[in-house]
Amino acid sequence: MATVNIPWLEELPEMAFPPTSLALQQPNGLLAAGGDLSSTRLLSAYSRGIFPWFSEGEPILWWTPNPRCVVYPDQAHCSKSLAKTLRKRTFEVTFNSAFSAVIDNCSQTRGDGLGTWITPELKTAYIELHRLGYGHSIEAWRNGNLVGGLYGIAIGRIFFGESMFSKESNASKVAFMTLAQRLAELDYKIIDCQVTSDHLLSLGAVEIDRCQFEQALLNHGCFPDQPKPGNLT
Repeated sequence: MATVNIPWLEELPEMAFPPTSLALQQPNGLLAAGGDLSSTRLLSAYSRGIFPWFSEGEPILWWTPNPRCVVYPDQAHCSKSLAKTLRKRTFEVTFNSAFSAVIDNCSQTRGDGLGTWITPELKTAYIELHRLGYGHSIEAWRNGNLVGGLYGIAIGRIFFGESMFSKESNASKVAFMTLAQRLAELDYKIIDCQVTSDHLLSLGAVEIDRCQFEQALLNHGCFPDQPKPGNLT
């Protein structure tokens, strides 16, 4: 198998990233390695459409896949059964009331026995982004117990979704649909879902070209040098 070289961020000026056009096609979107998970670097990355994704024991890997999976908040798909669950108020949904608990649940090993990419280092980094006003969580509760939710980063009018979990059927979907409704009301333009999956497609996700995605970031307030935190209230 041929060896593919990618840039190491220590070799680049502080907080700089290679042009996203240099991202690999296989594996799709791998752009660079190294650097750190400081809030400054993370916000600079997200504002460019770049995100970290790596496993325990690996170097930090930075990605920008093409095409990009996104949901337009006002076009999120709500099935009839999910709409019924929302109407029945089976779950109580809150915003930013249990960020650490949500990310802890998202980081748990999945039922298939496979590990998770949310390392302790990543958890610490995203909790700091939450403290700074960029990180947000949406929680689904039942009988006082946290049973589902998701978290992500809001910059300008873009919400970058990171991970979700569910301990009861439809809990994470209710959290997602409640988020989409809130974002539509606040004139957010895109929920970034990063990589396509059947689950995301069922919620209304579509694929767009990387260049189209990056232009949307610029048009809606994602400026690498001055990232403005998005507000969900």
